[in-house]
Amino acid sequence: MKLLSQLRTSSFQLALLYMVVFATSVFLLLAFIYWRTAGFMTAQTDETIEAEIAGLAEQYRGRGVNGLITIIRERVARDPNAKTIYLLTTEDSLKLAGNLETWPEGSPSEGGWVNFTLSSAVGWTGPERLARARIFEVQGGLRLLVGRDVDELTNLKRVIETAINWGMGITLALALLGGYLMSRNTIRRIEVINNTSRRIMNGHLSLRIPTRGTEDDFDQLAENLNQMLDRIVYLMEGIRHVSDSIAHDLRTPLTRLRNQLENTLMSVDNDEAREQAGRAVAEADQLLATFNALLRIARLETKGNSSDMKRVALDELVSDACELYEALAEDKEQTFEQSLEPGVIIEGDRDLLFQMISNLIDNAIKYTPEQGAIGVVVRKEGGDAVFEVRDSGIGIPDDEKDQVFQRFYRVGKSRSLPGNGLGLSLVSAVAEIHKGRIVLSDTDEEAQPPGLTVAVYMPAPTHVRKRIRVKQAGQENESVSAGAVAGQKPTVSES
Repeated sequence: MKLLSQLRTSSFQLALLYMVVFATSVFLLLAFIYWRTAGFMTAQTDETIEAEIAGLAEQYRGRGVNGLITIIRERVARDPNAKTIYLLTTEDSLKLAGNLETWPEGSPSEGGWVNFTLSSAVGWTGPERLARARIFEVQGGLRLLVGRDVDELTNLKRVIETAINWGMGITLALALLGGYLMSRNTIRRIEVINNTSRRIMNGHLSLRIPTRGTEDDFDQLAENLNQMLDRIVYLMEGIRHVSDSIAHDLRTPLTRLRNQLENTLMSVDNDEAREQAGRAVAEADQLLATFNALLRIARLETKGNSSDMKRVALDELVSDACELYEALAEDKEQTFEQSLEPGVIIEGDRDLLFQMISNLIDNAIKYTPEQGAIGVVVRKEGGDAVFEVRDSGIGIPDDEKDQVFQRFYRVGKSRSLPGNGLGLSLVSAVAEIHKGRIVLSDTDEEAQPPGLTVAVYMPAPTHVRKRIRVKQAGQENESVSAGAVAGQKPTVSES
């Protein structure tokens, strides 16, 4: 699997493209060398035949037909290996001289050249060999064939062709191996950058991309990215410091203003004035809640993982929070159902976890209409403890699910409802401290509105499930059947 992923990388594809270009260049070079070498050897053979013909023609002009026959017989006798091929015949194919008996089959090409096999078909008594010859007519109706044994030349060409094929195969194999090794080294460097970037995106803003000190392009890229990260962190810290300073500096005067408004509310007798003062006190409380939430988030983000972590029973903590909010759900005639698996233990800060749980339950009740349904679940899933809140409220569009954890961000449908857009930011900060992750999904995709399910996954030690407690407003049921342990539908008995 890892090899396949590496083959899909752009670096390997670039190396593969280079391999194709390099192999094509080598092939063209070898083809040119072969063409020039084979052509040179063929031309040498033709020149040897032409020189032989020129000598015979001179003998024919000086000594006539008898002299031509004599010189051919002498040359055949002096060449026991029959490197040179001769055949002189009359017009009706009667042999006069030579080391062949009959004419080879096939028509000669333009210029009289013919390629044939020396075999018994032409009266050859030795092993079969390849030959190349030229045929022309001599004055007086005679026909003359002069050629050379080119079997060695043909074998040499085959050796060159085999060497070229092997050379191309080895070249391609080495190019492929080199491309793989080069891309693997590149991928390692890129993977270091990717891994560090992912850890930075997960909140480890102090990390930086390591360099090798080679000052190559990857080192330059890493240095530029590190400088960019330094600048981003500096700007983020500046913005965070400004917002925290504003929240801290304004909280005290707002508190004094709120107290003065409350004193005014208690001192005035006019109903209209009391109503206006009451609204002003409510607005001041909302502002104070916003500033307190900002400061709380800032402290959590600064606190990081250094909070006081202890073993916490998540089901008991969620049960305590549910007891506080059941009354609110009953006021809105909402169905408030609990499914809490006992014995789910996590390492965490109890107060922070209670704040996170309370925020999620409060949001579910706030954004679910009257007579809606709310479900709170605690369960163990693999190595994670899962806290889940489901509602049948307005939900969150898919394209906004990644943005709702930003400070002051509010979904368009919820802007008319009370709130400051900091609840989920606080939940995200608490989850990050506990090394958890938050998953948002629709409760029912086919329903309108689809509702929202918020699931918080946090690391937890493995343990055996014993029972699931199901609780609704006004009644509590327990299941202790083995089916609950095996993942089957539990048998519910009323108490």
